[in-house]
This record gives sequence, C-alpha cells and structure tokens, in this order.
Amino acid sequence: MYPLNVNKRTLGVTFLPDRQAQIVLWSPSADQVDLKINGQSVLPLQQEELGYWQTKTDQLRPGDSYTFVLNNEKEYPDPASLSQPQGVYDASQAIDTSLFYWDDQCWVNPALEDYLLYEVHTGTFTPEGTFASLETKLDYLKALGVTAIEIMPVAQFADSRNWGYDGVYSFAVQNSYGGASNLQRLVDACHYKGIAVVLDVVYNHFGPEGSFFSNFGPYLTSKYCTPWGNAINFDDAWCDGVRHYVIENALMWFRDFHIDALRLDAVHAMKDCSPVHILQELRQQVDHLMETTGRRHHLLVECDLNDPKFINPLTEHGYGMDAQWIDEFHHSLRVTVGEAKTGYYADFDGLAHLTKSYQHGYVYDGQFSNVRQKLFGCKAESNPGHQFIIFSQNHDQVGNRQQGERSSQLYSYDTLKLLAGAVLVSPYIPLLFMGEEWGETNPFFYFATHFEPDLVEAVQQGRKDEFAHSHSDKEVPAPQSHDTFEEAKLQWGLLAKEPHQTLLRYYQTLIALRRQLPALHKLDRQYVNVTANDDQQTLQLHRWQGDQHIQCLMNFSKQPQIVQLSEASQEQDWHKLLDSADEQWFPQNGISTAPGSLSTDNAIELQPESIVIYAQGHEKSHVNVPNPIAQRLYRGEAEAVG
Repeated sequence: MYPLNVNKRTLGVTFLPDRQAQIVLWSPSADQVDLKINGQSVLPLQQEELGYWQTKTDQLRPGDSYTFVLNNEKEYPDPASLSQPQGVYDASQAIDTSLFYWDDQCWVNPALEDYLLYEVHTGTFTPEGTFASLETKLDYLKALGVTAIEIMPVAQFADSRNWGYDGVYSFAVQNSYGGASNLQRLVDACHYKGIAVVLDVVYNHFGPEGSFFSNFGPYLTSKYCTPWGNAINFDDAWCDGVRHYVIENALMWFRDFHIDALRLDAVHAMKDCSPVHILQELRQQVDHLMETTGRRHHLLVECDLNDPKFINPLTEHGYGMDAQWIDEFHHSLRVTVGEAKTGYYADFDGLAHLTKSYQHGYVYDGQFSNVRQKLFGCKAESNPGHQFIIFSQNHDQVGNRQQGERSSQLYSYDTLKLLAGAVLVSPYIPLLFMGEEWGETNPFFYFATHFEPDLVEAVQQGRKDEFAHSHSDKEVPAPQSHDTFEEAKLQWGLLAKEPHQTLLRYYQTLIALRRQLPALHKLDRQYVNVTANDDQQTLQLHRWQGDQHIQCLMNFSKQPQIVQLSEASQEQDWHKLLDSADEQWFPQNGISTAPGSLSTDNAIELQPESIVIYAQGHEKSHVNVPNPIAQRLYRGEAEAVG
C-alpha cells in the first residue's frame, strides 16, 4: 500500500509547501497514465509499486481542471477528486483545502453522551438548499438544544437532486451545495456555535452513474453480492488500494474538514473476511490521527446485524465503532402507536418489544425472526447507553414509505408529543429528523436525478416494485421529478402557526429536561427499570442517578388509564416536571388530571396518548424552561420565510 500519512492526504492532488502539486493515482489496471491540465498540457506519471502512479509539477495550480489519460486512450476524472464543478462526467478541479483559515482552535468535540443529533438533508433543509443557507439556521438549532447536526452524504452525485447515497466521488463535496470551502465554513461556524458536525459517508457501494473507477482498477469484486450489485473490494485481489482509498477518505473529513464524527452507512454491506476487518483498520488509523492532533473523533455506524462485535472495543476483538443506529427501537415504538405489522414491522410486538429495547437496546438478541426466517442477534449486555442511537423517524423510515409520510401525517398531535417524549427520556443518544420538532407536514420522498434514460426508468420501476403489494391506488412519486424534490423541502413558515409553535416549544422543554437532569442525561443502562401493562398499553420508565429519580409514565392507548408508580425509590414525594396533556401543550384527548405532586401509593390518571414525567430529589430537579429570547428567535425564523 502507498505509505499512509495521517497528517496529510496521500491520494489525488495535494499542494506542497513549495506550491508544487503532488499527484498520486492508484491504477493497477493501467500500463500508462498521463495527466492532462486544463485540457491541454499532458504530463506523464511515473509507475510505482502496488499499482500506484505519481508525479510532482508546478504546472497544476489550485482552480485548474485536470483529467487522467489511461493507456494513451480515454481520459477520466480523478477517483480521489476534491471537486467536480461541472458534475460527475466532467474534469476534476484541483483545490487546496489547506487555504481555509480555521477559527475553531478552542473547539472540543463533546463526549457522545452529550450528543443530541439532528439529521439534515442539505438540499431540502432550506429553500436554497446550500451549506451557506444551512449556516443561517444554526442559531435556531442551538436554541432548540441541538448539540450535533448529522448531514446526509455530500459526496458528488449526478446533477443536484439526490438523497446522497448515490455519491460517486467520495472525496468531492457536492458542487450544488457549495463545494469544499463552503462545507469548511459551515463546520467552522457550527463549532463557533457549540455544535458538533457528523457527516454521513457511504463505503458500501458507489453510485450508479458517472463511476469510471473500474477503468482504473478492481474497486469492486464479484466475490460478494450486495443490494447495489458487486461489493466494494475489501478482501479480494488488489484490495489494498481500495482499503487505502476508504481510510484516506475518512481521515480527510476529520483532518481537513474538522468533521467531528462520521456516520457509516450500512456497514453490514461492507463485506470483508480479511484478518483485520476494514472497520478495525479504520479505527486504528483514526486513533492514530487523534493521538497526533489531540482532537476527538467518533465513528458511528448503521448496522442491521444486532451484533455488538461492531461496537465492542479493539481490545475485546471488536471493530471499535463508537455507536450504532438502533432501528429496532423505532420499529417497536411505531408498532406500539399503531403502525401496521407489515414488512419489517411484522417482527415486532409493540409494547413488549419497546420495553425490551429500553432495557437491552437490541430486541432480537438470539430469538427466531419471522421476517429473516432464522435465529437472529446477540446480546449487548456490557455496552453503555451512549453506544446506541435511537429515533422516532429518520430519512429512511420516512422516505422509504410509499408516500413519504412523516409522523405528523400518520398520527395525532398528542401522539407526536408522546413519540418525542419516548425518545428523549431514553437511556440512549436521541436523533431528531429535520422538521419533526414543529410537526412538518411536507413529505420526504425518495428522490434522485439521473441523466441515463435506462437508469431513470430502472429506478422508477424499482420504486413501483417495492410497493407493488401495498394495496394502495396512489402513484409512487417519481424520484426523477423536480416536484418530488421540491415537495420534500421544509416549510419554515409553519413556525408562525399553531400548533407548530407549541410543539416546537414542547420539544425544547423536553430537551432542556434531558440536558439538565442527571438522571436523564447520564446514559447508564444499569440505572434503568422498565415495566409495562399490555392490557392498558402503558409503560413506566424509571431512571435514576445518585439520589435523583425520574419516573416517565406513558399511555399509548386511546383511553385514559389509571396507573400507580411501580416502585418506591425514596421516602420523598414525587413532583411533576412535564405533562404532555397539560393545557399549555394544546392536548386533543383531554386535559391532564395528573397531580403536581404525589406519593408512591397514589394512583394517577394518564390521559390518552400522553407522557407524564415525575422527579424525586426535587432540589436537584429544577429545570430552566425555554426563555423569551429563544421564542423570539423562532418567530423571527418564521417571519423571515413566511
């Protein structure tokens, strides 16, 4: 493998202190490689070991376009291009990421238990759909209580409309979003506001359009089959160059863009039987980078295997990932509030499985799965709460519905408040999907723009086939349509209307509770007890830290239910901190009758689809509620776009 240097990138075009450009290309398939600059000058690259080619020149400057000519025949963009200003088919552009002046020297990436994640799609988060416009919303996110934004993939894809998971050039920042310098500026601004940045990256496949990588070398292998076709080559012939490519990419985001954490998409599709799995090697190199720079970086994964090996440390023969998304909490929660038990929901029993997920993370940890038709999962007994990321909705769970309905279009207003409470009182890292905090009503469809007619037709047909058994007479929105994309954009003007304003204030209050109460903020799974009543459809979540105890009482039924606290924690009375059926939150199913304080032998009437939070150790349970400045900020956001 070409020597890896965590202090600087060793692939593609980099600029040396003497302003010469160093060019490194991995192409074991080529017999001759030339560099073409601005469509004119041609310079030969020297062949090195293990399929690498390299040269140094003062003829290539930042801003110049360039391509590689293979075997004196066809020319292609750089697989490690940092910029594709004219899209995936045109020439690469040389840029120097070191020219950006960073102002975040005092920034400290928070520990994971301090993360409250907010997932955004750059193209639909604002009307403009750019990094610069996203930057204008940071004060809003800060006032909400967000501590980390998770940006869906920004690697260059075909045209300007895509979820991001069809990215082709892993190192190039999407030109329509603003490119590399504007991403750097956004990250710097986030750090100034005290917000961490998580970037979603895709290392399990390349996008279907504009990828010429196979002309350079065996980036893919037919050894494994994935949902996207041949797998990325992590363990077949010539795999070392591909592993180098992926690790270099991850290090670049951390080092050159000051990204705080990466969210690795679908790591179960990263097939690797090497003695050292690619994720383990990535962990080792990121650890080396952190030792060198003194900065902390997190590796978060989406994984569909319920296998703690992925998040166990290297010292325990794990892959060393810091945390993972838990879809099973989402599935259990959604079935509990009435989601039909079809598709992947068919495996979930609602309240019983939600109770288990609160306690154990994974629902399936060795039981038979009817959907998978096999025994599935392992127990994650020793993994702390900050290794699990949960949500009531995200881009997948909304966008992969036939009509892209958000929770606001599926459930009652009271259920929206209950869903928010169920997530935010959990002993795990919560993730919000953009707009859920005000009950955004626009759908979030799957959308992707392609130029190749056959590909456009195949994607559209694939979506139709996916929902062929849905028994719906509604048309599946065309991913290629500009209207499909436009309908997915957030309506910031809703902030000026009710009940959206009140729901937003409710979210902010819940987030403040979570942040300020140690019993909720500390993600200690051993200090959690959960009991449920299936007949009543009620659940009691008891969490504690030191002498502070919190009881979260949830009623998922559509009728009032009488409950009694499941256990006595102290001799002190319990004091109510939040009640979603309180009149200030505009309840639809009845005003709360839950008392402001009670002893352990008192019965409580819970209103339908509601959550009530009580605390003991009251002197340590005071919470600062949203302040007028934050409310004026929300109104200002609405007036600016309304």
